[in-house]
Amino acid sequence: MIRTEEMLLNVGPQHPSTHGVFRIVLKIDGEVIKEAKPVIGYLHRGTEKIAENLQYTQIIPYTDRMDYLAAMTNNYILCHAVETMMAMDIPERADYLRVIVMELGRIASHLVWFGTYLLDIGAMSPFLYAFREREVIINLLTEISGGRLTFNYMRVGGVKWDAPEGWLDKVREFVPYMREQLAGYHDLVTGNEIFMARMKGVGAYSKQKALAYSLSGANLRCTGVQWDLRKNEPYSLYDRFQFEVPVFPQGDALARYNCRMAEIEEALKIVEQAVGQISDGPIMAKVPRIIKPPAGETYVRIESPRGEIGCYIASKGKKEPYRLKFRRPSFYNLQILPELLEGENISNLIAILGGIDIVLGEVDG
Repeated sequence: MIRTEEMLLNVGPQHPSTHGVFRIVLKIDGEVIKEAKPVIGYLHRGTEKIAENLQYTQIIPYTDRMDYLAAMTNNYILCHAVETMMAMDIPERADYLRVIVMELGRIASHLVWFGTYLLDIGAMSPFLYAFREREVIINLLTEISGGRLTFNYMRVGGVKWDAPEGWLDKVREFVPYMREQLAGYHDLVTGNEIFMARMKGVGAYSKQKALAYSLSGANLRCTGVQWDLRKNEPYSLYDRFQFEVPVFPQGDALARYNCRMAEIEEALKIVEQAVGQISDGPIMAKVPRIIKPPAGETYVRIESPRGEIGCYIASKGKKEPYRLKFRRPSFYNLQILPELLEGENISNLIAILGGIDIVLGEVDG
């Protein structure tokens, strides 16, 4: 029997496959991981504490930078929380525009994950194709918001401005184009025997384990739990659209991959229906110049590309929140990582980490 000494190994925080400034301290025996300790906080900016000294509209740009791959969704969760406290009715056109940009952002986020994940495990071409399609979405979101990554488009009561002339037609044309490219992704990757053998059974966990760790998004749905807040607790206009919540029961890396790829198709369905249903009208409710929600507290939650994102606000009736707290899905989803890595071969580390789909700006807050 060969005897080896245990060794401590740092993965990150300057490692491209940690998807940001994230560090894992590994205790390894040969090639087997005995213990894995995540080290976070390198990107912590104190967003929630800073918010206590800002007016509500001033907080919106800080939400862009938490999950910087889902800025529109983060914009919405804050505005939705304030609007809930103020019992505000949102103009229908504004709600449709919100849904369209959030679902385009969901597709773009999944494309980044798809491309970088395949790059992590050794495939170059999917990364290039995914970023080609993402560029089309980014151009659309830039045209409507003025930003490129941190879009800062939504406002309490509606959206910053209306869609430019011809913009909705471009979105309408994008849907069949993206479907065609998605079919190409499946031809290239999903049915690839090498890819399937690499992913199948890796990082598997049960439905009970997922619920115990409060996982959400694809990390929960990959265990067969059909839970999506757009469907189970509809907000905005999501109850008007026909779409499915993809689930896969295996709970492994391949199931998480299949969930996210299927979610791209469902997001395209929502975008297509929203563009078909939208009509003319105002894009902002009547909102006071200084927003002061009544004294009290509220918690709202929505479905981001990474799972359940929530916003808690405690108000004392002033123009700044007394307390503000975000439930950040990447932070919760990351908790299961040490358990998944224990006893695994080190060659599976990046395949397991990448499959969780974390954004470090959201982990650190």
